[in-house]
Amino acid sequence: MSLFPVILSQAKFIHRDSLKFPIEERALQFGDGIYEVIRVYKGNYYLLDEHIDRLYRSTEAIKIKLSQSKEELKKLLLELLERNNVTEDGKVYMQVSRGSAPRDHVFPTDVEPNVYAYVQPLARNLEALRNGVQVITHRDIRWENCFIKSLNLLPNVMAKQEAKEHGCYEAILHRNGRVTECSAANIYLVKNGTIYTHPATNNILHGCVRMAIERFVDELSIPFIEEAFTLEEITEADELFLSSSTSEVMPIVQVDGKLVQDGKPGEITRKLQAAYEKDANIIENIIANA
Repeated sequence: MSLFPVILSQAKFIHRDSLKFPIEERALQFGDGIYEVIRVYKGNYYLLDEHIDRLYRSTEAIKIKLSQSKEELKKLLLELLERNNVTEDGKVYMQVSRGSAPRDHVFPTDVEPNVYAYVQPLARNLEALRNGVQVITHRDIRWENCFIKSLNLLPNVMAKQEAKEHGCYEAILHRNGRVTECSAANIYLVKNGTIYTHPATNNILHGCVRMAIERFVDELSIPFIEEAFTLEEITEADELFLSSSTSEVMPIVQVDGKLVQDGKPGEITRKLQAAYEKDANIIENIIANA
């Protein structure tokens, strides 16, 4: 099935061959794909293997078969940094879609997945890491397969935008009052020296930094319980923090306009920040002058 030649684009009529993007791309028409965001420090990837493993879990979950092996993909991503002479802090965005094919809900046959990745500079948000951030709470209206890092992010986008409109950094998502995660991060509550976070079920994304935190708490002998906490329990928390590849280990000091304890990052959060910096081989210490 081919398209008629004239396309309406941005209130202009142009030939389909003049479009700067593939109009019949399943990522655009169905959100039929997955992605990863990988942190780079001083030109070196952090948690690259974990991200590649999760990418393949996501592609397998939605039945996309990549032609590259994990090792081949890893080599390509390393070469991407080399070809761009990356020596600074940044991030790599990588996307995989099922491919380009005439629009049909059914999977196309004999179509190669579209795979691309690019690098952007990204400095560490040192002020927020030192002082903590404000967040809001927001109902979790996403689907039931959040463990897939899918391109279908509209509910996340709407929650993040509401947080911004309230002058906040993030939105804590909850289902019937039980906290799942944030719009773009995992979230943790500290009470009486123990860390609580939602179990790694289909209802949350299994964050790569979350996996690292599980290593850190084991090394630091900090109790870590995978158990969902409630909005009510947030009001009694000793500490709150979130984690993601771009947020690292980020202290939360205010929720819906109410301070978490004295409104300063807590001791356990600070220990995990230090462990993160050590693990990522980061020289700049965020605790300095905090």
